[in-house]
Amino acid sequence: MECVLAEALLSQSRDPRALLAALCRGEASAERVETLRFLLQRLEDEAARGGGGAGPLPEAAREVAAGYLVPLLRGLRGRPGGGPDRRRVLRAAGAALRSCARLAGGPQLAATLAEEALRDLLAAGPAPGAEAAVEVLAAVGPCLRPREDGPLLERVARAALGLALGADGAGAGAGAGAGAGRAEDAAALAAGRLLPALGQCGGAALRAVWGGLVAAGAPSGPGRVGPQLLVLSALAERLLPEPGAGRGPRAREEGPDARRCWRFWRTVQAGLAQAQDALTRRRARYLLQRAVEVSAELGAPCTCGPQEGTGPSLFWWSEKKKDELLKFWENYILIMETLEGNQIHVIKPVLPKLKSLFEYAVSEEDGCWLFHPSWHMCIYKRMFESENKILTKEGVIHFLELYETKILPFSPEFSEFIIGPLMDALSESSLYIRSPGQLIGSGSPLGLKLQKFLVTYVSLLPEEIKSSFLLKFIQKMTSRHWCGIPILFLSKALANVPRCKALGVDGLLALRDVLQCTMITHQILLRGAAQCYLLQTAMNLVDVEKVSLSDVSTFLMSLRQEESLRRGTSLWTELCDWLRVNESRFRHASACSSIGLPETSSLNAYVKNLVQECIKSPSWETGEDHFMPDWFEAKLVAMMVLLAVDVEGMKSQYSEKRRTQNVLRIFLDPLLESLMKFGTNAYMPLLKTDRCLQLLLKLLHTCMLKGSSTQDDEVFTLLQSFVLSTTESVSEFILRRLTMNELSSVSDLDRCHLYLMVLTELINLHLKVGWKRGNPIWRVISPLKNASIQHLQELDSGQDPTLARQIQRVVSMAALAMVCEAIDQKPELQLDSLDAGPTERFLSSLPLNCTLQKPHAEKQSSSFEESSASQGWGKIVAQYIHDQWICLSFLLRKYHTLIPASEGEVLEPILPAIQMPVRTLQAALEALTVLPSDQVLPVFRCMKILVPKLLTSSEALCVESFDTAWKIISALSNTQLIFWSNLKAFVQFVFDTKVLTIAAKIKGQAYFKIKEIMYKIIEMSAIKTGVFNTLISYCCKSWIVSASDVPQVSLSSAKNYSELVLEACIFGTVFRRDQRLIQDVQTYIENLGHDCAANMVIENTKREDHYVRICAVKFLCLLHGSNVSHKLFMEDLAIKLLDKDDLVSKCRTRYYVNSQQHRVKNRIWQTLLVLFPSFDQGEENLKTSICTFLSVLSHLDIITQNIPEKKPILKQALIIVLQWCFNHNFSIRLYALVALKKIWSMCKTLNMEEFDALTSVIESSLNEVENMPGAGNAKKNWQRIQEHFFFATFHPLQDYCLETIFYIFPRLSGLVEDEWIAIGKFTRFTDIPLDAGFQWYLSPTHLCELKPGDWAQQDIGSHSGEADSQSEWTDVQKKIIPWKNSAPDLDLEVVFQDRVARLGKSISRLIVVASLIDKPTNLGGLCRTCEVFGASALIVDSLQCVRDKQFQSLSVSAEQWLPLVEVKPPQLIDFLQQKKAEGYTVIGVEQTAKSVDLTQYSFPERSLLLLGNEREGIPANLIQELDVCVEIPQQGIIRSLNVHVSGALLIWEYTRQQLLRHEDTES
Repeated sequence: MECVLAEALLSQSRDPRALLAALCRGEASAERVETLRFLLQRLEDEAARGGGGAGPLPEAAREVAAGYLVPLLRGLRGRPGGGPDRRRVLRAAGAALRSCARLAGGPQLAATLAEEALRDLLAAGPAPGAEAAVEVLAAVGPCLRPREDGPLLERVARAALGLALGADGAGAGAGAGAGAGRAEDAAALAAGRLLPALGQCGGAALRAVWGGLVAAGAPSGPGRVGPQLLVLSALAERLLPEPGAGRGPRAREEGPDARRCWRFWRTVQAGLAQAQDALTRRRARYLLQRAVEVSAELGAPCTCGPQEGTGPSLFWWSEKKKDELLKFWENYILIMETLEGNQIHVIKPVLPKLKSLFEYAVSEEDGCWLFHPSWHMCIYKRMFESENKILTKEGVIHFLELYETKILPFSPEFSEFIIGPLMDALSESSLYIRSPGQLIGSGSPLGLKLQKFLVTYVSLLPEEIKSSFLLKFIQKMTSRHWCGIPILFLSKALANVPRCKALGVDGLLALRDVLQCTMITHQILLRGAAQCYLLQTAMNLVDVEKVSLSDVSTFLMSLRQEESLRRGTSLWTELCDWLRVNESRFRHASACSSIGLPETSSLNAYVKNLVQECIKSPSWETGEDHFMPDWFEAKLVAMMVLLAVDVEGMKSQYSEKRRTQNVLRIFLDPLLESLMKFGTNAYMPLLKTDRCLQLLLKLLHTCMLKGSSTQDDEVFTLLQSFVLSTTESVSEFILRRLTMNELSSVSDLDRCHLYLMVLTELINLHLKVGWKRGNPIWRVISPLKNASIQHLQELDSGQDPTLARQIQRVVSMAALAMVCEAIDQKPELQLDSLDAGPTERFLSSLPLNCTLQKPHAEKQSSSFEESSASQGWGKIVAQYIHDQWICLSFLLRKYHTLIPASEGEVLEPILPAIQMPVRTLQAALEALTVLPSDQVLPVFRCMKILVPKLLTSSEALCVESFDTAWKIISALSNTQLIFWSNLKAFVQFVFDTKVLTIAAKIKGQAYFKIKEIMYKIIEMSAIKTGVFNTLISYCCKSWIVSASDVPQVSLSSAKNYSELVLEACIFGTVFRRDQRLIQDVQTYIENLGHDCAANMVIENTKREDHYVRICAVKFLCLLHGSNVSHKLFMEDLAIKLLDKDDLVSKCRTRYYVNSQQHRVKNRIWQTLLVLFPSFDQGEENLKTSICTFLSVLSHLDIITQNIPEKKPILKQALIIVLQWCFNHNFSIRLYALVALKKIWSMCKTLNMEEFDALTSVIESSLNEVENMPGAGNAKKNWQRIQEHFFFATFHPLQDYCLETIFYIFPRLSGLVEDEWIAIGKFTRFTDIPLDAGFQWYLSPTHLCELKPGDWAQQDIGSHSGEADSQSEWTDVQKKIIPWKNSAPDLDLEVVFQDRVARLGKSISRLIVVASLIDKPTNLGGLCRTCEVFGASALIVDSLQCVRDKQFQSLSVSAEQWLPLVEVKPPQLIDFLQQKKAEGYTVIGVEQTAKSVDLTQYSFPERSLLLLGNEREGIPANLIQELDVCVEIPQQGIIRSLNVHVSGALLIWEYTRQQLLRHEDTES
């Protein structure tokens, strides 16, 4: 068309100048400029053929260039708009300039234009105006002379390269947006057009570009990879030229060879592994493939130049190893291309090729790397960064399995990859999910592989590398916020690394930082286990000669004793043993010589020094107003003292016990000496007394063993005796400090708390050894109580509220609260009689919730104290009110019998707070609004006593108290430490047995409010796991205790709240995957038992959802049908369970296995099975399926074992079963035959003569079933149903136990593991104890040893693997009609031909199988395509698809004219094999390693086309059945077509080939 236009213009006028001048006039539209280009190119062609000369044409070309085109291009810079027209003008003007330069008759014009454009380009930079300059340079660049214009070409090349590589930085400032997009266009234009054009010039320009690319300062970050690869791929023909094409060996030597440059290969690797966009990765693969092809064709040896580090070259070629090299790179590129699909079912079959890459990469002779390992790392990194987490997990597991079969040589790149991309991938928690079929608590497969890999890899590392690798590995663990699960498994892997001297102080500090990372997670057990493993890591890997005992003790303080490191655990013992073995090897600490001790690494000397330093009087103390010291030092010293004592105990395990006593005495002498002076030395420095008491407390707390008696602990016994000897001195000191107005500042409140804690511990110690009236503590408590009351009475006299007076008031109230708590918990401390004395009268008369007035500033008090008092006064007041309510709760418990039901009964109250309960409860409500949530516990305890007394007379006030308390609980997060204690106290007062009984009796507002709160708690449990556990456990325990006293009343009251037990029986949420993962890992840790010290330290709170049902079931097991109250309760519960079952059935007509509805129904019937033995046995009309009825009949021998006359029952059963044996439904016939076999064997045993006439029929029928020929589905189903546990092993009476109901049945029936409740959980849940003689736990048969059965009617092909079919059988519930049954007596081919003949259409032999396709739109489109092109049949998954409106909208009635046949996916293998036997070639539409290009494939006449699923493609087991795979050639970036489009293309190609053959045959 262009030529015709140019000829037409030239035919009008032979004067080119006039034509050009005419075109250069007028508006510069895209059409005008393109016409000018056509004309100039035509004139250029004529000049080249000799048709032009040196006449006016060169001059006209110069005029057009200078007078029109250059101004036009410059003018385009300022245009704000863009779009296609602008690009067309730019492109046409540039091409016209090129023609002008060639027509000008010399190089001057090209050079001039290039100089001007270069100036414009340098001035514009990456701005939008650069596009015009790039077009000019791309146009005239090839016209420049390589030698004469060499400097100019170099400058142009450097500018173009700078523009191309700077695309990602453009527009970073203000006005980014559209300007940045235009700059990217200019950069792409420079890389795509200008640089290739300059590359054609060769010489200086190409060297300049290449030099810029490989320069040391060239950008190499991830953001620069795309532009670099764009440039490299544009110049690929010059940098990686193919041999031949006029280039000899000499010509090849002149240009750069990219294959020899290591920077080139690093850029390619970065594109393969790091690039985010598919186009950049595709360019990297193109460069790699081209380099391999060029190397293979050239055949000359090639080695990549020098690079950083050691190891093999990044790329090399040898003609001797050509075959191996080609195979390696072919597999490598295939894997990288396959990874673009991002689908695991496509990628998994290719992964074995990745292992083969390692076999090629390592020399068998010397065990060295032949190929640089960074190529393998690119594949793994690509997998790790995939959006598909399944692919990421496959990649991680594949990498971790590398050392299982082959030992790879050491490589720095390998280590860096582990510390970098691998650990980044391992931070994803979802990778640690159990594999399908694994039991809960069996551990993460990936976690176990990680452990094995790290142990193997570190063991193989060179000694000089091991230390730095482990340090970097641990430091990497601190570089991000890890979730609890990854940090746990990484720590466990490190803990299993064999002992070596790898870490010094830096390593210990890094481990401490990791410990801080573990504290983030809310899962305490995960946190504790990680700490245990990190401590084991330190003991295994630290070089003790590089660290001091001070470093070790500081590290140990990072561990939480309440979560991991605690006395009595295996971890503590292991640590003691480690200290014992290495005691003399630790690095000397300079601090040892500071007090005159000789420098030594001895543990005992270090600990003795610690104690002395801890209690030493500070030289800088000048006054009494000091903050209390931090607890850190006291914790550290206490822990190290006990560690050192236990180490000594190990040394003298079987010898003198006195040695331990001497060592402890030596350590504690300075402390005990100071404590003994407390009572007599009034001038002892305050900070010293604080430290002594802190150390005393921490020694006692750390020494106590968790979960075992301290009486057997020699160290604790010694410590106890030492402390008791100081009791008198310490208690007198505390009494003086608390009562003599010595505590007067805000900071002294912390000291008050310390003194009261010490006093409480001393009381506990005296109670353990035996309380004696008149002991030192006894002599302190009474004066303390009296002095506190006196202070409070004096301060109420109206004096000015100075800071000192108010602080003393708070201290006195706190002391009173401590005394009340001590007396309440230890009745031995009761000082007075039960009659109300002055103390009780004073406490009862205290004004409740009275806020302390903020103190006036005193002249002598510092501004620091004033600000402190002002800032923390609210907290001080809250503590004061909290202590008031502690005292009041003590009084209420002591005098609960004096509380009247209403205030009107007492005229002159002696104890107002007790005898005026309404006012007290109102004050409690006020306190709840004033106090912070961490101070409300004593108020809840008071309400627990008051509410039952007032519920009848003041119901509205009680309901208000319920509401107010619930608001506090619902506002708390379950991660807060106070949540669980507050919840427990709330449940105890709202769901108190007395409250429930009274509320149910009056049936007022309180009754409905309690039920409302009950359901809110259940609802909250879905978010906060463990909330319902607290409620059901408390209620069941209280009902059981009450039942033992007043059985009739108690459970009749519980009957009013049977909904609570009902909800507990069916409780259990469907967890999200992340929640289930956390539970799995916690179970795994619990299963480790004593091997993980966290299990011994952290108490199992039993907050799992299972324990709700366990509590309810164990409660029901305690009820007896002989008790009328119990029986009424169980009957009511059973009715409600059946109602719930009906409701679940009606709310959803169809529910699926393991759906929430299915789980609820399962739980309902499990509970009914527990209740069943307590019911009277009678006739029940239950609705059930016929298959269930027939299954029960198969156990008729057990059902009738206690019936003396069995014949009538057998007769009736036989008649019923025989009827169902003739049912049209295959499943029913199958169940009926099983029952018939059992019943007939019973008939023969009893010699029932009345059935002699049926003997031959029944015997022959059973024999035929048993001996049916072939290996079809019917025979397999018959064998499987008989082998199923329900028919083969299950005994309805012997297996009737909790284990069968809650564990064995759910496991064998295919329920999800969340529904399996192991019997061990029943025994561990001790809140509800069962009778010692309870024998209803374990199944006595071997049912528990069976594996899950696979019975469900199946139609699986005979060639499918057993392992594959197992997973499918488990969840199948549908009854499948085999495809052969649709036309049992007709050959499929005959059906097709008959249908086509009746429709009057031409006969085709193409069958299209679409059984794997899900979407109705794709099926409808395929149906239409098949009908149009005359396919003989379309095979679909279900014939019901034709009723879908989406199908019909696309098929436009094609289904009425095309044979449709139903073949289910499980039946495809049989179907394909049958068609193969009939001569069909099975063709798959899929991209595989051996697929054939569609353009090269010749379709046989009998072709069967198998189409894959929209997402998964063709499954691997069906790919094995294909005769050939055909793929559609693609040119774009998107890697796949819609399945309907793919099918249509192949159907048309088949039709086209058949039509051509038909024409050839006719001709």
